[in-house]
Amino acid sequence: MKLPRRTFLHLAVGAAAMSLVPRLARAQAYPTRPVHWIVPFPPGGGTDIVARLMGQRLTERLGQPFIIENRPGAGTNIGTEAVVRAPPDGYTLLLVASVNAINATLYDKLSFNFIRDIAPVASIIRQPLIMLVNPSLPVKTVREFIAYAKANPGKINMASAGNGTSQHVSGELFKIMAGIDMVHVPYRGTAPALTDLLGGQVQVYFATQGPSIEYIRAGKLRALAVTTAARSEALPDLSTVGEFLPGFEASLVYGLGAPKNTPAEIVDKLNKEINAALSDPKIKARLADMDGIALALSPADFGKLMADETEKWGKVIRAANIKPE
Repeated sequence: MKLPRRTFLHLAVGAAAMSLVPRLARAQAYPTRPVHWIVPFPPGGGTDIVARLMGQRLTERLGQPFIIENRPGAGTNIGTEAVVRAPPDGYTLLLVASVNAINATLYDKLSFNFIRDIAPVASIIRQPLIMLVNPSLPVKTVREFIAYAKANPGKINMASAGNGTSQHVSGELFKIMAGIDMVHVPYRGTAPALTDLLGGQVQVYFATQGPSIEYIRAGKLRALAVTTAARSEALPDLSTVGEFLPGFEASLVYGLGAPKNTPAEIVDKLNKEINAALSDPKIKARLADMDGIALALSPADFGKLMADETEKWGKVIRAANIKPE
């Protein structure tokens, strides 16, 4: 039987509308059971704190536990792969970090493609690194540091928290843009790197604020600049590296991801809740305590940010021939 065109169109529209009903109902009901939020880092660090802060907020708002699971190992690749392999139903999430963008190039044979296999859900926070030097170094500004490094090629030791870490690639980007030669000295984490910076075995380190702020305030380490495009609220008198080296920017970005093909309605619901949390003065204050800036983006904009970061750090890794430990 041949249907009149008008009747056919009405039926087609009705069928399309009916197909939306289960998806909308699923998004409205979500979550109906506990959600597992995988943090591919050890407990106690900045990423863990961010996840637990936002997880508690989501638990309160959505009525189901958001359980934080720390799965460190292989430079975050173990935890990331667990989420890549999880069902795309919104019940397994990933704490996304800048290191995911770095690892995309750093590791030659990953079993997943971060940009392809992890759906961006929401950004949460951006943090600067601080360019620190041992006070014995005769420099007080980035400009003076660059001049000193050019006059003493290969004589400055640059610490990092390990090969391919954010601290390392940020330092390599600085070397490339400043046109200087420094010797990279990798450590297994921030604590030993700071210890040797304090002792003078290394002369410069691009560090996170938390472990280093008291040394700066006590005058045991000298802060030259922050690495973000804007100055830090915690250290407003401290210049940015970009004020001396135009175009330089490096920061730690944390956010939320999910397996690819997670329903858009669930992604949008989580994004809306996280962005609402980021406008809460109490949440913003907690993030500010970590020297973090609340970063509220749409899923698409967060995805573009991570893709841009992947491209940027990929160029640095290839130029500096950085290999994983």
